[in-house]
Amino acid sequence: MEISQIIPHIEALIFASDKALSAEEITELINNALGFIEDRANPDQIEAAVDGIKEKYDTEFYAFELKQSGGGWQFLTKPQYHKTVALLNGDKFLKRLSTAALETLSIIAYKQPITKSEIESIRGVNCDYAVQKLLEKDLIIISGRNEDAVGKPLIYGTSKSFMDYFGINSPSELPKISEILMEELVKATVINDNGNVEENETSTEIAEVDITVSDNESVDSSSAIQSEEENPSQEEA
Repeated sequence: MEISQIIPHIEALIFASDKALSAEEITELINNALGFIEDRANPDQIEAAVDGIKEKYDTEFYAFELKQSGGGWQFLTKPQYHKTVALLNGDKFLKRLSTAALETLSIIAYKQPITKSEIESIRGVNCDYAVQKLLEKDLIIISGRNEDAVGKPLIYGTSKSFMDYFGINSPSELPKISEILMEELVKATVINDNGNVEENETSTEIAEVDITVSDNESVDSSSAIQSEEENPSQEEA
């Protein structure tokens, strides 16, 4: 089968899909749609076709690109156009995660699989409300139970939507803690014009990371990053 035959069909599938499509899903859909019997598309041909599509949209002539995230392929607006797209969407469609929810999400992302009691032991406060909000927004999932712990508590992990939002394919692609610590900036000793040594200053820059979700609680990967007030009666900030 000629790769040129299936490229337009792959483009149409990815464009029309409301979620990222894996190579396996694309292969099955292409074969079902075109009805091939003997000359079926194989994974190598699909991979070659996807590479060709990606190369095509990586050029400066297109405002969007083909990206792999969340274990699949999808068309996304290029970063330089995110602010322009945000003007179309408007802030009225956006909700924001609280600091407590972000802390809880970070713990789950780096410590998964993890139980709620383990999250609370790290944060030092009850996290029922934060966990519930993250579940509602499909940023985390219940991945099973800890059979070895008393009461067999639920264990949590990040969802496909979480990986899709951050443009990663697995939690292993998250920034390493050591890389984050490298953000600490230490200013060198400065000698002024009078020959006096000025006081050393050490500062740490912490990037504020907010996750924007749309009103229907689904992750919007092309929206601006924002944050949401959490009910203080439910949980400590």
